[in-house]
Amino acid sequence: MHAHQWKVSLNLSESGPHTVAEAVLHTDAGTELRHEGRARRHPTDRDVPEIGDELAVSRALMGLAQDLFEATVADVEQNTGAEAAISL
Repeated sequence: MHAHQWKVSLNLSESGPHTVAEAVLHTDAGTELRHEGRARRHPTDRDVPEIGDELAVSRALMGLAQDLFEATVADVEQNTGAEAAISL
């Protein structure tokens, strides 16, 4: 059995009502994928920073998952020379 370790790091920044999260995937083969998610608090909402963090991170992770899937499809097609027949 060969074990692999991939790491995802999450970096958050806030500026006023805006929150930005960057999700970065690092594979043990050296591949790196990045995706950014954003959230904005409506002016009439209570100031609860954790909600903006959660929303921005969830958007970043969903985008990262989609980017990884698209990279996988491209890799399959490049290695088989045929259209990939995979789905989520």
